[in-house]
Amino acid sequence: MIQIDKEKCIGCGACKRDCPADAIKIREGKAEVFKDCLHCGHCVAVCPVNAAAIPEYDMAEVEAYEKEKFTLDADHYLRAVKFRRSIRSYTPEKIGRETAERILNAGRYTATARNRQACTYVFIQDRLDEFKELVWKEIPSIVENLRESAPEYARTFEYFYLKWKRSPEDDTFFFNTPAFLVIASDNPLDGGLAAANIENMAVAEGLGALYSGYMMRVIGASQALRDWLQTGEKKISCCMLLGYPAVSYKRTAPRRKADIIWK
Repeated sequence: MIQIDKEKCIGCGACKRDCPADAIKIREGKAEVFKDCLHCGHCVAVCPVNAAAIPEYDMAEVEAYEKEKFTLDADHYLRAVKFRRSIRSYTPEKIGRETAERILNAGRYTATARNRQACTYVFIQDRLDEFKELVWKEIPSIVENLRESAPEYARTFEYFYLKWKRSPEDDTFFFNTPAFLVIASDNPLDGGLAAANIENMAVAEGLGALYSGYMMRVIGASQALRDWLQTGEKKISCCMLLGYPAVSYKRTAPRRKADIIWK
């Protein structure tokens, strides 16, 4: 349950008004939680006197709002989005643990349906060679399984496999990435939203990323790969190559006009 410090609470009602679960009421001039809720943290974030807490979370991570730290320049952000590129060539440099944790925290703090926070992140770097070996071992059976249900994928994966057999360094699934991220979730939208924030954070850390729909299909078709990843019954929501780019872009790329319906 949410906890309210009655000594701090001034009974302003901000938490009650902002609670999406309608789980708070004001009694005798103090906020009171009368049922369990989503644990979304809005009461913690909106309280002007820091009277609300969620004991199951690490409250030491909560930060007070400071305009200079939390205000993002809109023009700067849009330029960053325009400048992002899908990276297919990486340096051999490994991603440090602290850097990786900051990147994944961008996913951790992403909104989720009903605040379930149920995404699983599998960050593969130290055992990437082992995972890649298993992927290529599984590809022939995956191709056979996809011949009827998804023949276009079957043909593409078979072509990738034959290329790799002729020249193992010609790895069309992983290129030369030093790290590979798999996001699994019950709700695919949760994983997709987390992936977008993770990529933006990766770019802010000087890294590049490439979303891999091919690897989502490969993992989805292989129980052995899902067992290795330990994602359980969760769906694979995103696969992402991560690393320091070996290519430097000089400008943004053009795009078509947006298809927007104004009403």
